[in-house]
Amino acid sequence: RIVHDAGALVLWNLCNSAGSVPVELDAADVDLAVGCTYKYLNGGPGSPAFGYVNARLIPHLTQPIQGWMGASDVFLMGPEYRPAEGIRRFLSGTPPIVGMLAMRDTIAMIEEAGIEAVRAKSVALTEFAIALADEWLTPLGATLATPREPERRGGHITLRHPAMRDVTALLWERDVIPDYRDPGGLRVGLSPLSTSFEEVCAGMAAVRDALGELTHD
Repeated sequence: RIVHDAGALVLWNLCNSAGSVPVELDAADVDLAVGCTYKYLNGGPGSPAFGYVNARLIPHLTQPIQGWMGASDVFLMGPEYRPAEGIRRFLSGTPPIVGMLAMRDTIAMIEEAGIEAVRAKSVALTEFAIALADEWLTPLGATLATPREPERRGGHITLRHPAMRDVTALLWERDVIPDYRDPGGLRVGLSPLSTSFEEVCAGMAAVRDALGELTHD
């Protein structure tokens, strides 16, 4: 409301929620949203991004990068650009077909499982990872940067320690793939459909071992 009162719109970033946290864009009357599919929608590298525009805004917004797929007649290619009706006007070029085909199946799996069940698994995975961090990593000086309250976090946790950049590099050499975020943050993403509790345990044990090696040298 504060943003709207100032004459602006709100753009939601769904990259770390789509596929892990229930998001009701229409019900929340969201203005605009963007997101990626390579994270919790399980599309992998190169999978397409997506955008959302509230139906009440579509007639009033212009796609700044106009392309043939967003035209009212994609094969007309006349002297004037005429945007399509509806959300299709925000397309530019040809969608990445291979990536789109993969997304068809991964989104179908999420729909079959149900987003509420997916969210419950996500919360359980992060709770388990936090419990392991408390037991194994806190004694080594690591701290939890992620909120402990499930309603305040998504599908990943971040652990902080001054040695985490080196820990991340060492883990990559051992085929354990977290990512690093300054300052001193090791981020562990837990995709609910594809991650098991056994894998979480093995991954956190690898973090413990690497941090122990580096801090005791």
